[in-house]
Amino acid sequence: MSLLVLRYTVLRLALFGAALGLLALAGARGILLVALTVAVSLALSYLLLGRQRDALAAAIAARVGARRPDSDEAIEDAADEARRAHPLNGP
Repeated sequence: MSLLVLRYTVLRLALFGAALGLLALAGARGILLVALTVAVSLALSYLLLGRQRDALAAAIAARVGARRPDSDEAIEDAADEARRAHPLNGP
């Protein structure tokens, strides 16, 4: 997963750098340069890096899912069984 994170981050930074350079050449300066660079690089990364973003999101979801020892259904089943075993403890 760390390779996916590194690849996505490098691509985002490359888009940011390219946008910064092109906007600086176009004459933008100061806070306008920074604001336009952020907006342009955000839009470009959304349009151009969809595949990489989806792969990274899937890897993160798989890693988070692997950490969960029990599914919600298993937890609910255990609670139902405990309730049935001791019916006087609650509704």
